[in-house]
Amino acid sequence: MRTDPSDNGGLFVGRRPGTAPVHFRGLPQRGSDLRRRLDGSLASILLAGIVVLSLMCWGPIPIACLWIAAQVNYLSGSVTLGIFVAFVGLFVLLFGTLAILRRLDQAWILVRRAAGHDQRTGVLGRVFAITAVICGGAFMFWFFIIHGPGSTVTPGNKP
Repeated sequence: MRTDPSDNGGLFVGRRPGTAPVHFRGLPQRGSDLRRRLDGSLASILLAGIVVLSLMCWGPIPIACLWIAAQVNYLSGSVTLGIFVAFVGLFVLLFGTLAILRRLDQAWILVRRAAGHDQRTGVLGRVFAITAVICGGAFMFWFFIIHGPGSTVTPGNKP
């Protein structure tokens, strides 16, 4: 038997804390058709916000941190300070964006449930993975095809 202390070294007689099955409440009372369409539209707007913020993690935020670091390096004359500012800025902005994304994902789940969908999981992981693949592919295309070594598209980049 799994709860026999001789099977598990006597450490856990019952269920470990925090491992109970998750129970969701039932679907909320259905609202009117207009209300469900409004909630569905709000869920779409939240999803678009999640996609935009996820895309920002792969381009504009790192570029902005590099630009700010270059300005700090130029004004102070210290490369070390510029690198430090870049890392601190990137850390704060990326983790702040991820915190906002997590809250938007939780709101998306609630709005989808209010729209009448049996939504139990969020979409953040899938959206973040898809944006990572798309932005990584776009960067690889730019790096190897457009700007890469020996590019034939722009003749000024000959090896």
